[in-house]
Parts: sequence; structure tokens; C-alpha cells
Amino acid sequence: MSALLDSLAAGFSGSDARRTLLDAALQTGLPAARSEAWKYTSLRQLERRTFAAAPPQAADIDAALLAHIPAPRLVFVNGRHSAALSDLSALAAGVQVRTLAAVQAEEPEALRFLDRRFERADEVFAQLNAALADEGVLVQVAEGAHSETPLHLVFVSAADSADRAWHHRHLIELRRGAVFGLVEHHLWAGDSAHLDNTLVHVHLAQDARLSHARVQADGARATSLLRTDAVLARDAQYRRIDLELGAALTRHELNVRLEGDNARLVANGVLLGTGRRHIDTRLGIEHIARDTSAEMLWRGVAANRSRVVFHGGIHIREGADGTDANLSNKNLLLSADAEIDTQPTLVIDADEVKAAHGATVGQLDANALFYLRSRGVPADQARAMLSAAFCYEPLAAVEGILTEKLVRHLDQALQQAGVA
Repeated sequence: MSALLDSLAAGFSGSDARRTLLDAALQTGLPAARSEAWKYTSLRQLERRTFAAAPPQAADIDAALLAHIPAPRLVFVNGRHSAALSDLSALAAGVQVRTLAAVQAEEPEALRFLDRRFERADEVFAQLNAALADEGVLVQVAEGAHSETPLHLVFVSAADSADRAWHHRHLIELRRGAVFGLVEHHLWAGDSAHLDNTLVHVHLAQDARLSHARVQADGARATSLLRTDAVLARDAQYRRIDLELGAALTRHELNVRLEGDNARLVANGVLLGTGRRHIDTRLGIEHIARDTSAEMLWRGVAANRSRVVFHGGIHIREGADGTDANLSNKNLLLSADAEIDTQPTLVIDADEVKAAHGATVGQLDANALFYLRSRGVPADQARAMLSAAFCYEPLAAVEGILTEKLVRHLDQALQQAGVA
């Protein structure tokens, strides 16, 4: 067994049922290069590392770090809820937000989603999460409730005496006709090399609409392993944008099942690779019902010695006639030492569908550079302008003032990376 798994198991303190789950995960072991789902992401360095369990209380951080994040917000520091930094006073009527730890103590029957099991060998981090998760967020929006103000979920990794690991499990549930907005912020306060292993369940009932933005801007030594499983009922709409702007190793698996007729998905993202960062994003979109649609627009940038990995999988199942699915993944390679691996896949088992996917890897347009230079723009500034413009297009997945905030996040990350 690896040092990583040894250290995670050492922090276990759950029930016998969870112990069985943990033993199964330890028996499975970490996926190796022979696993197709992990082919481009080596875990050899991670498996040698050790992590201590998350502390019982949230660490203290400077509240000024969160000054730009309005209420309502729920804050976690090093895996633990910080009541002092949270502010849920502006929650709209019909919106209930609770921590997993609080629900376990008060209403354990509400945690049926924790019973889900993961059997594949390449799902070991989901298996570990099922055994070890002891904190998270439950967001439940009542039937017909409309929230004009998004909820901000803030996860901060702060410097500590040891490298910490936490395992969060979240449920985002919208009942019939509910409309809601959610923004995730993954930030850092002081240099840290923590491990965040998170599993998110998104359940959208008939006619529900969720707008979801996630900004991964963690520290340069952090490790983030995230899996999002979403299920959409009839006429439900899910719009999301992911900005991968920080952390040393990030892997996000976004799995969406369009189970109801006329369900709609828009899932866009920007993957910014700088330094020695490794970014791995995998989409698994399943069209199951009739007349569903999915639009996915992803942009990747790899500079310095970074590596960007993207897998875009679409499966149109038998009977899903009328499906309209489109995936675009374009990538900029800004350094000879950087690497980009992109793999769009499309499986169609239905008739009368429209589907398209495409992926490109290239460099900045020489003609566009020449145009800017001919008008007096310095070379470095011209490259920065074109790189930034390349990344903006996916932000259309969300609208209004939230788009402006995401643009600022992206601009700041590009400038810090020396790309813009």
C-alpha cells in the first residue's frame, strides 16, 4: 500500500460500514498508467506523500481575504466550517443551507445520498470519499423558490504545521421549478500543500434551473481531486463555468446524466497551465432522454513546463432521439516545454440526432500578432492580449455581474502567470 493511502487510513474514525468501504478502497489501490481514465495523470509523486487528517476546528485566517466575497456565504478553512467567517443572513426564502456535520447530528435520514457506492477500479478517490467524508454542504432549494442572489461557497487552504487532507461531500438539490445560483471559491492563505478530495452531487428536478460557477485558485503546491455527478430531470437547465487557475495538481471529473426530456446543459471552462502545474479535466455526458441538449466550450492554455489534459466524452444512448450535443476544446501551447493532451469522444446509439465535437492544439495566430505589432503594440503586450481574448469566450456560460467577477479572476490569474 502507498504512503498516501496509509496516511489517509490512519485518520479513519468512522463506523464499521465505512471501515468496510475504506478496506475496499485500500485493496483497490491507486490507479496506474494502465488505467485509461488515468493514462495522462501519473500519481507516482502523490502516492509517496503523507497527509494528516483535517483538524477539528477551522484555522484562523485574515478576514480581509474574503472581503470581495459577499453574503450569503459559507466558509470552510482547511476542511472545517468557520462560523465566524460565514454569513447566511441574505439567503432567499425557500433556500436551506446546512453543513454535513450538522445534518449528521440532527437529521441523519437526510443523508441518503451518502449511500451511493463506487465499484470501478478507477474510482478509488470516490471510494475513499465515501469512507472518509465527514464534512460538506447540503443546499436544498424548495419547489418554485427563486433566488436572485447567488450563494458563495468558500474553501480556503491555510498554512499549517502539517500537510492536511480533507474529504468533502456536497449535495446541491433543486426541487421542481426552483431557480438558483451558486459560486465556489477555492482560495489559499499562506503556503500550503494540502489535499482536497471532494465529491459533489447535483440533483435538478423538473423545470429547475441552476447557474454554477467554480473558481479554482488554490496555492501553487495544493492538490485538488474533485468529482461532480449531476442528474437533470425533464426541462431542467444546468449552466456552469469552471476556471482552473491554481493548485499544483487538479483533476475534475464532471459527469452529467440528462435523464428527462428536453433537459439542457451548458458546461464551459478555462484550463490555465503555468509553471509545473498539471490539470486534468474529464467530461462524461450521457444523453438518456429525448430532445436533450449539451453545449460545451473549453479553452486550455499551457505555458512553461505545465501539462493540460482534457477528455470530453459524450454518449447518446438508445432512445435519446432529438439530441443536440456540441463540444469544442481549443488549446494554446505557449512553450516548447509544455504539453497538452486532448481526447474528444462521441458514441451515438440513437437515430435523428445532431452531434459535433472537435479539438485543436496550436500557437498564437501569427497574422493576428503581425496585425497588432503593425499598429504599434509591443510584442509581449500583443501576445498577452491574444492569450486573454482566447480565454474569455467560455465565460458566456454565466451572465450579468457574475461574468464581470469571473473576468477579473481570470485577468488576475493571467497576469500573475505572465500570460497577460
